[in-house]
Order: sequence, then C-alpha cells, then structure tokens
Amino acid sequence: MSAFNQSCPNPDTFLLTGIPGLESQHVWIAIPFCIMYVIALLGNGAVLYVVKQDETLHEPMYYFLSMLALIDLVFSTAAVPKMLSIFWLDSKEISFESCFIQMFFIHTFTVVESGVLLAMSYDRYVAICNPLRYKTILSNPKIALIGLMSLARGVGVITSLICFLTSLPYCKTNVIPHSYCEHMAVVGMADTDSSASDLYSVVVATALVAADSMCIAFSYGTILRSIVRLSSHEARLKAFSTCSSHICVILLFYVGGLLSMYLHKFDLRLARHTQVLLADLYLVIPPMLNPIVYGMKAKHVRQRVLKLLGQRQILAEPSI
Repeated sequence: MSAFNQSCPNPDTFLLTGIPGLESQHVWIAIPFCIMYVIALLGNGAVLYVVKQDETLHEPMYYFLSMLALIDLVFSTAAVPKMLSIFWLDSKEISFESCFIQMFFIHTFTVVESGVLLAMSYDRYVAICNPLRYKTILSNPKIALIGLMSLARGVGVITSLICFLTSLPYCKTNVIPHSYCEHMAVVGMADTDSSASDLYSVVVATALVAADSMCIAFSYGTILRSIVRLSSHEARLKAFSTCSSHICVILLFYVGGLLSMYLHKFDLRLARHTQVLLADLYLVIPPMLNPIVYGMKAKHVRQRVLKLLGQRQILAEPSI
C-alpha cells in the first residue's frame, strides 16, 4: 500500500496501553514514577529559580545549567502526566494530533538536550583549559546562539520525521502498545512499509549521538588530562568526582536513548513489558538526576538552594 494512500481514514484517537502485560500492576508502578517526576520538577524548578534570582550565578556555566533544567521540564512533562493518568485513571485515549505533538516534544528535546550537554562539556573545557579567555569565548550572545542552534537542530531533525509520519495511513489498529507516543511504537501501526522512517531514525539518531559523544569525550579527556597535572591531591579527587558523575549521567542519557530505540527496531528477544518499562524510565531518570548531579555539585547553586530552604523553614515556623 502506498504511504500516501488516503482510502483508509486515520483514527481520531489512539489508545495507549501503558505497559503491556503489567496492566494489573499499573497502580503500583505509577508510585515510583510519580515520585521521580516530582523530584525532577522540584529539582529543575529550584535550579531555574536560584539562577534567575542570584545575579552572581549569571555566568555561562549556570546559563547552560538553566537550559538543561528547562529542557528536562519540557521533556518529562510532555509524557509523564499522561503516563500517570493511564496507570492510575485508565485514561488511555489520546487524539491523533496530540499523539504527534507529544512525539514531537519528546524527540525534539531529546536532540536539544544532547546539544546542551555538548555545550556544557565545552564550557568546562574552556573554563579549565583556557580560563583567561573564558568570558571572551563564551559571551552572552554566543551562549544564546548556542542555545538557539541546539533548538533549531532538534526542530529541524524531528519536524521532517513528524511530517512523514502524519502522512502515513494508520489502518491496522489504533492501539499503541506503549505508555506514550514513542516513534517506533506508532510507526508500527502504519499500514505501509515503514523501512524509510526506521532507517532515517536509526541513522540520524546514531550519527547525532556519535558526533556529540565524541566531542564530549574529547572535552572531558582534555579536562581529565589537566586535572592529573594538579598539584593538590584533594583538588584532583574533587575534580575527578565531579567529572565522573557528569560522565555517568551523560552515558545514561545516550545509552538509554539508543537502547530504547534499538529495542523496538531490532528483535533482541526482550519481553515487551521490559522494553516499554526501560523507555518509560528514560523519561524520568535523567531529568531527575541532572539537577542533582549538575546543580548540587555546583557549590554556589548548592549553597543558594540550602539558604533558600533555610529561609523557607524559618518562615514556616510559628511565632511564639
């Protein structure tokens, strides 16, 4: 059947099943997801608030941290509330348009986050390896340009994919065996050959991850080489601790994203509910960990958050 065959009208709504095979456990599965989502909201919201309020944090490093926090808020909010409504309220319906809008935001901001992680690694590289030119190389206009370029790359890559997907005839079924409108799960319902879409997704995603991760690896490799030359043993341990935590979160983001896609594309004999559960966790774990690893590891942000919490606690205490 042709990809543009309009003899079969597209359904008005899709039905998201949640986690196939674990429907009876949805109520309990939703609890840790809700907790992680709330932590992500509070953590990323706190980072944005602190950086906005404290003028001493109006520096390149914290601007990039704010970008990451905003991306994580959009990234997780695009899917998690709907997932929780499926798990707790059995609200499985999602309109045709809303499904592709959700897909657009999830996949676009995944690409944007990759660009911002690359920018953050470059920021640390310049700060440590070329500190005298730091403010010149990363001026405010250049930071804004980097952010806009990351956004434009994400929108450009995903828009063409979404336009192609919305043109396909979805005649087989309107049931999506997933918790959100994941690309591979949706395209599997199309009554046509989806090999072009699958190839585009795999090639583009792999190329983006390979290019960005190699640049990030170069930045952190250079940083680690500079750290080894530090005379203070305590300074080396602190720098290694910070870099290793950053690298672990970055690996989780990239490996989790590729694994989620490859598990749907290739038959790896993994149970369907395991595939969907891994994809669901990918939407909450990185947004939850990023403000902890990047924000709380930053001394000034940590101090400002603790000060803010202390002020709130004092205000909450009843007067005698």
